[in-house]
Amino acid sequence: MSDAMKTARNLMADSRRVLAVTGAGLSTASGIPDFRGPQGRWTQDPEAEKISTLSYYLHDEGVRRKAWQARLTSPARTAHPNPGHRALVDVERSGRLAGIVTQNTDGLHLAAGSDPAIVFEVHGNARRWRCEDCGAEGPMDEMLARVEAGDPDPRCPVCGGITRATVILFEEQLPADLLDAAITLAEHADLVLAIGTSLTVHPVAGLVPYAVGHGARLVILNAEETPYDHLATAIIRGPIAETLPEITSGLTPLEPDLPHPDPAED
Repeated sequence: MSDAMKTARNLMADSRRVLAVTGAGLSTASGIPDFRGPQGRWTQDPEAEKISTLSYYLHDEGVRRKAWQARLTSPARTAHPNPGHRALVDVERSGRLAGIVTQNTDGLHLAAGSDPAIVFEVHGNARRWRCEDCGAEGPMDEMLARVEAGDPDPRCPVCGGITRATVILFEEQLPADLLDAAITLAEHADLVLAIGTSLTVHPVAGLVPYAVGHGARLVILNAEETPYDHLATAIIRGPIAETLPEITSGLTPLEPDLPHPDPAED
């Protein structure tokens, strides 16, 4: 076992409020390619970025049709959680996981069994659709069934408006309530796990130095270097689906915090 792995395991065992910040690298073992890596979707096909840009999506039917075909054939549609996702469920069960702030839209944290109350999908969830006009929502499979049946640009069944995935597109703001919750998590974390993220996309990337500035230790699991490697106590480059379970295995459940006795009652 490497020194970095031993350090990461010790930090995990000693922590009581762990914040996991996750990115596309966590889901590659589930068969979902990342966006910005050497084999990423946008690296291989720069035009693919248009389907994730609000103005193109709303005003160009051709872009919407391409987007629906991409959803139809996306590996994320049939992907399943991998051991990395399940390792975070183990951390939660041990009583140590304060929250997961994820940039991923694949919904795999929830599919793995993480408590929805502590999963903050700041970029949304591609497993649901939403109407841009009236706000109606539903499972994405409903719309994809219509695409498979021959409807290339399915409209809202309630008002006829443009439908989309419930993900944040370029030119949109991230939900303020989720960002506020993420900032609170960073302020109170004693350990941050940065998992499969390049830590270059803000404001989520900024949570890492912010948490470290508030006293948290940092462990980075990522294939490539990040701008915040110099802040990390341990850096692990191996496959996340293998290394994260190794860090989290064998955790002893924490005893719940007991209230301090009131001296006045003595």
